[in-house]
Amino acid sequence: MTLSGKVAVVTGSGRGLGLGYARALADAGAAVVVNDIEPEAVDNAVDAIVAGGGRATGVVAAVGETATAELLVDTAVREFGRLDVMVTNAGILRDRVLWKMSDDDFDAVVNVHLRGTFTCGRAAAVHMRERGEGGRLILVSSPAGQRGNFGQTNYAAAKAGIAAMARTWALELARAGITVNAIVPVAVTEMTKTIPAFAPVIEEAERTGTPLPTWLRRDEGMGTVDDVTGLIVFLASDAAKDVTGQAIGIGGDRLTLWSHPHEKTVAFADGGWTSEAIAAAWAGSIGAEPETYGIPAPTLPPAA
Repeated sequence: MTLSGKVAVVTGSGRGLGLGYARALADAGAAVVVNDIEPEAVDNAVDAIVAGGGRATGVVAAVGETATAELLVDTAVREFGRLDVMVTNAGILRDRVLWKMSDDDFDAVVNVHLRGTFTCGRAAAVHMRERGEGGRLILVSSPAGQRGNFGQTNYAAAKAGIAAMARTWALELARAGITVNAIVPVAVTEMTKTIPAFAPVIEEAERTGTPLPTWLRRDEGMGTVDDVTGLIVFLASDAAKDVTGQAIGIGGDRLTLWSHPHEKTVAFADGGWTSEAIAAAWAGSIGAEPETYGIPAPTLPPAA
């Protein structure tokens, strides 16, 4: 699939998933603006893309503020003449349980993930609407934003907000030919290596060079960074011109479409519901099959 002639910005692309996205876009023919807060990571990423025959430039800046978002768009236009794809990937973690999470822990994560997605998405949309040739906003969400996750109030809330942004912006930008989707990637990164159920398996695969086991790739939907980059290239391409407002998961051998929140069950009472009526009806009506919450624990295969 070719992205020849297209220009992309990938925030937080100095390493990890972001670097994988940037390299995949460049390999498909797009010119890429690499962004990270560490100059060495940006330089290394740009050098690797250029060495592979791609086109890239770098911007060292923390996302969140409007000035950074506008700088990223301006750099794409100045260096490559336009901007077609904005991938909002930058993020940080400050994991704490609710009663130990500080204001700073909460604000820092929300500023990078949620505000950073908002400011970068807005700056890209302004440019794309003015140019009048459409575009792609690809917003990076997470399973935590879909289901919640222990110790991640800030991260889960931000990632849920990002999915809501995708649905809202898909409505607002449709007439301009700009698609907006949230992706829900799962891959082996420095963060997922810390999960006790996964760590020994990942360490063994890295030590021996053998592929990750089928149960991890299929049942848990976890693979390598390269396993998730195809979705970015697809959504950036002309083949995805009619795909918008979706939350799409990818990882390992799995490709999934997440459902949007919807009313699961409905009950009616003439004249409305009192608290006593709700209590009497709950277990036998809308509360009969409550929704699950939290990311399910990994299901390990039986020991050999």
